[in-house]
Amino acid sequence: MALINEKLRKKPWANAIAKPAQEFPLTPLSVISGTIPPGLRGTLYRNGPARLERGGIHVGHWFDGDGAILGVHFNSSSLTPPYQGGDRGGATAVYRYVQTDGYKEETVAGKMLYGNYGMTAPGAFWNRWLKPIKNVANTSVLALPDKLLALWEGGHPYALDLETLETKGSDNLGGLDKALPYSAHPSVDLHTKEIFNFGVSIGNNGTLNLFKSDWTGKIIQKAQFPLEGLPVIHDFVLAGPYLVFFVPAVRLNILPVVLGINTYSECIQWQPQVGTQILIFDRQTLSLVSRGETEPWFQWHFANGYLDASGEVVVDIARYQDFQTNLFLQEVAFGETHTPAKSTLTRVRINPQTGAVTNIQKILDRHCEFPSVPPENVGQASRYTYFSISRQETDISQEILNAIACYDHKTETLTEADLGENRYPSEPIYATDADNPEQAWILTVVYDGNCDRSQVWVFDAHRLNEEPVCKLELPSVIPHSFHGTWKGV
Repeated sequence: MALINEKLRKKPWANAIAKPAQEFPLTPLSVISGTIPPGLRGTLYRNGPARLERGGIHVGHWFDGDGAILGVHFNSSSLTPPYQGGDRGGATAVYRYVQTDGYKEETVAGKMLYGNYGMTAPGAFWNRWLKPIKNVANTSVLALPDKLLALWEGGHPYALDLETLETKGSDNLGGLDKALPYSAHPSVDLHTKEIFNFGVSIGNNGTLNLFKSDWTGKIIQKAQFPLEGLPVIHDFVLAGPYLVFFVPAVRLNILPVVLGINTYSECIQWQPQVGTQILIFDRQTLSLVSRGETEPWFQWHFANGYLDASGEVVVDIARYQDFQTNLFLQEVAFGETHTPAKSTLTRVRINPQTGAVTNIQKILDRHCEFPSVPPENVGQASRYTYFSISRQETDISQEILNAIACYDHKTETLTEADLGENRYPSEPIYATDADNPEQAWILTVVYDGNCDRSQVWVFDAHRLNEEPVCKLELPSVIPHSFHGTWKGV
């Protein structure tokens, strides 16, 4: 009876992460409804924590799960018949765990061996020094011409085969020192073919490492900047000629982590008195242009940034009032949440020469996350911002994000794709049509809690409130994931 009551108390989204995900090989997908657009040619990649338990030991935080990559190939010449949907082909998918060194070691042992963001290493106390943390490669992906990078902000990326998702190994991109981390949130300028990223090194204080790479991912320029204390920096934004960082009002108390007493998650403290620090760097030289300070907030993710006609930097973020989001995300790992953590789409205007914030405007008073713009608009003004959102009637303390939407900054209107009860879409991914640059599609992986299945839904990017143009059935349940990307052909 206790088990029945436990299942009834949990929301349907919890079933997607209730057990480790099952891999599957390259498999043709069945079309449930509609037709694959002929111009939708390329691959959708998604990354997220797919294993939250091993050997009877559960992870301590959603961030701790082993990463697995979903690849969905659309209208590809490599597809094997019979095709289903579209004029050029159909769709195939493959789902594989990233074979990190830690994952392989734990697979052989049949148990957890490492600590992570929200957990210390299991077993004897000295294990916490011998095996302190594992690269789980579970946060995002970067599709390069000859490989896919599985990204995690605490270490090096792992390189995978673009088609089969076979893990090739850890990759230093030709410029990462052994202990130098590479963030899960690179920013790609499609016009200049430059890739920017960062990583935070931990010592007595933090060091912000800046990276510029060429189109192949090879690092061609690096810089370092000292930070005050040990802040949490998860993302940054490319804004015209600048790289902009908002250093939120949280700091890591590293001593209990080093001693093996507490986890990273437990030792990150909300400190509103330090405010939010603004750091603006020149994208060409990677040198500091200005720094400023403003009111405290926390953000995981930026939507976009650009330089407007007046010379101000405009930055859009998903803004939280405090750091309660960390507790909510910890609860997600256990399939039952109680902590309200609302993020709103917010615009911040900055004088780039002084770092002074000139205006803060709440664009949308709805809980939303994972904001992005069409890839060709990264770093410049974009009419549209896409994001995940909560349906109007949702209790955000008990539900994860359950809809996707688009905000039109020109008309100041919101267009929402309401997928219905107990359906949970992933972050919306924008894909430009290969035949018509004026046409684009929004791709999302949907967990349907009504039937315990995962699907891929394709929407017209400019008609999110209409029925999907196509739905595809996936071979097995794909746990809720963090970030993805589209690689066109």
